[in-house]
Amino acid sequence: MRASLIQVGVDQQEPVNSRRERVASLVRSQSAADLVVLPELWPVGAFAFEEFEAVAEELEGPTHRAMSAAARDAGVWLHAGSVIERAPDGTLYNTSLVYSPDGERTAQYRKIHRFGFDKGEATLLGAGTEPVTVPLPDTTLGLATCYDLRFPELFRQLVDAGAQTLVIPAGWPARRRAHWSLLARARAVENQTYMLACGTGGSHAGVEQAGHSVIVDPWGEVLAEAGTGEEIIGAELDPELVGKTRHVFPVLRDRVLGLPKP
Repeated sequence: MRASLIQVGVDQQEPVNSRRERVASLVRSQSAADLVVLPELWPVGAFAFEEFEAVAEELEGPTHRAMSAAARDAGVWLHAGSVIERAPDGTLYNTSLVYSPDGERTAQYRKIHRFGFDKGEATLLGAGTEPVTVPLPDTTLGLATCYDLRFPELFRQLVDAGAQTLVIPAGWPARRRAHWSLLARARAVENQTYMLACGTGGSHAGVEQAGHSVIVDPWGEVLAEAGTGEEIIGAELDPELVGKTRHVFPVLRDRVLGLPKP
């Protein structure tokens, strides 16, 4: 199973419609992959809070249409990163979108943990409440977004729901890049899963982005890692490795506290 992560460079001077077209073209270029992943809030920038209201869209909005067509044209499973979703009641959410190779939107995930400490995203957006997994032919995805990475209990729930590959789009700031790299590997090791962590390059409203998108295997080995600019990385994932790892090193079986054993 081939996974490609597209670390989009976000330039606030680039019109949103132009970026949608450009990113759709990048997705189409990855037709050799089985799964393609985009970053968090790449249409607007994760720290461009003042623009959230203006760029918010319904689930069937322009990003959905562009990404659905790109997934269909490339014939890939597409985790299209996230958008600012405007729900029917007017509430805004940071919502991830997943598409099948025929362009059907098969899942959406509203970010549960909102970043900002009573500012920014934490005050402007509603919070999701439901962990989401997505069955693919060769693996089951567990969805999380950026700040979620700091909350291991969410990932235990995803594992208990069958997740074998964790997918985390992010707009992670450069000043905390060490945390990004450390936590991505930690979540893979402690849950014995693949980790596909896709960030952005450039800057969001003056906040320099960490980049360093990374693909990690269930033993914590880094299979591919990006730099800080716009870049595409990829790796071959062995769908059987998760089960083999959990069999030969059955750490999840020995959990005592917290969630039930799988």
